[in-house]
Amino acid sequence: MSPESQASEALPSRRRRTPRGGRHRGDESFKLPPGSPTLVLAVPGSVRSAGGVPEELARLIEIEHTGQPTLVGYLDGDDRHLGAVLAALDQQRPDEPGAVVVPLVTGPDPAAEGAMRKIVADAPLHAVPAEPLGPHPLIAEALHDRLADAGLARADRIRMMTMVTAAGGVIVVVPGDALAVRQAEVTSVLLASRLASPVFTARIDDGAGIQAAAAQLRASGVARLAVAPHVIGLEPGGEHIAAAAAAAQAEHSAPLGAHPALARVAALRYVEALSSALSG
Repeated sequence: MSPESQASEALPSRRRRTPRGGRHRGDESFKLPPGSPTLVLAVPGSVRSAGGVPEELARLIEIEHTGQPTLVGYLDGDDRHLGAVLAALDQQRPDEPGAVVVPLVTGPDPAAEGAMRKIVADAPLHAVPAEPLGPHPLIAEALHDRLADAGLARADRIRMMTMVTAAGGVIVVVPGDALAVRQAEVTSVLLASRLASPVFTARIDDGAGIQAAAAQLRASGVARLAVAPHVIGLEPGGEHIAAAAAAAQAEHSAPLGAHPALARVAALRYVEALSSALSG
């Protein structure tokens, strides 16, 4: 059983997932009943630096999954700061969390997670922090789509597109430390399976590591390389994407941005955190 299924089964009956109709609805689609704790996205940086991506993801979550408002709170700046967003919420039920806060990062980010958890702990209502979005198979799907959008991979069969050319090898570049790279390697393995091509993982700011990965891919016969940024575009490190591609002498895809797969993962992290809080 997957972690998401375990999370769903652990919830009280009134919170069990209800599959939605339509042939594009997967196991990750569900509705939350009225009165469920508010889902709040915790965003590294400020409103100005985010460029509207968190609000678009919140809209996707509302439309596709929870059926209730999803709020956005920023870790920096005075505009829509996470602390102010939580302070404005009402505790709907005294015996349950009033909000679940999902960090909008793809992997371990000690600075962002630490800041988020402190704000959650200091909030006047009972709020629960969730885990980062990755690793998760849906992030591999999003990376695949961004590579296809850039003409660097064949699109999946669902999208019914065919690329004449595609990169023969991919380097997934990750912000953060060695732990972030190790966790992202799970996603890289899943991406390699989707592409049927070799995929390496490296820190986004490690030029020597990226060059070494590129050399190994070329030594194995890969002629065209692609760099896939394992970033939403909000995290520190996103500014290194072009330099990472230059180090590999490769083309690169865009950041994940407001990809629908990330909205699904955020909703799943909400369910996991809420399940743990209600069963604890």
